[in-house]
Amino acid sequence: MFAARLPRRLPIRTWSARQIATTSARRSDALFVHRDNAYNNPKIPFEFTPENMKRAEDIISRYPPQYKKAAIIPLLDLGQRQNKGWTSISVMNHVAKLVEVPPMRVYEVATFYTMFNREPIGEHFVQVCTTTPCMLQGSEGVLDTVCKQLGGIKPGQTTKDGKFTVVEVECQGACSNAPMMVIGDDFYEDLSVDTTKKIIEAFQRGEKPKPGPQSGRLTSENSAGLTTLTSKPYGPGEFCLPEFQ
Repeated sequence: MFAARLPRRLPIRTWSARQIATTSARRSDALFVHRDNAYNNPKIPFEFTPENMKRAEDIISRYPPQYKKAAIIPLLDLGQRQNKGWTSISVMNHVAKLVEVPPMRVYEVATFYTMFNREPIGEHFVQVCTTTPCMLQGSEGVLDTVCKQLGGIKPGQTTKDGKFTVVEVECQGACSNAPMMVIGDDFYEDLSVDTTKKIIEAFQRGEKPKPGPQSGRLTSENSAGLTTLTSKPYGPGEFCLPEFQ
């Protein structure tokens, strides 16, 4: 018989004064548990507009009848766009009715994917990436600039006029153009403190700045110019032996 081993006591780490994450802390149940309130309860009616209903029917038609539930994610996205950028309990219930599943099946999806906003957001939804590639290129300065330009709000908050909501997010797939942020559906890449400030100022004036790289690049080409394929590639048969030509 072996004596039972007691778990080793791990040393207590002493963390530096710098915060690991800057997004405002939230109770964990706020992300997964619904509690009725004045602006989000099942008694508030929601249905797709006639135009969006046609789009919803088209989405559902892409799946076999027995697999209509596969349309939950695109239908939630459509509902969120109609509902001014956030997914209420009424939106979820309407989607559940359309795909003929228990509402819980839709709640499970809406609470799992962070792209579904469970609370109202501002007119302009600013998502600043702070994952490693962006962080190494100065995303902390980008996030600080956005918050200061919007009156000193913190990540996770909305401006008093309801125009802007700022959140800190994980990778959004534009690592070669880091640092970057997303406003609405548009990517703003190759950011600096100055270009970030100009973008937010444009939105504050009611303008929409041109999305994409802000450094002069067209897409994600090497900013230093070509380093490969700088000469004409050889053609077929150029290096074949004589007997094979």
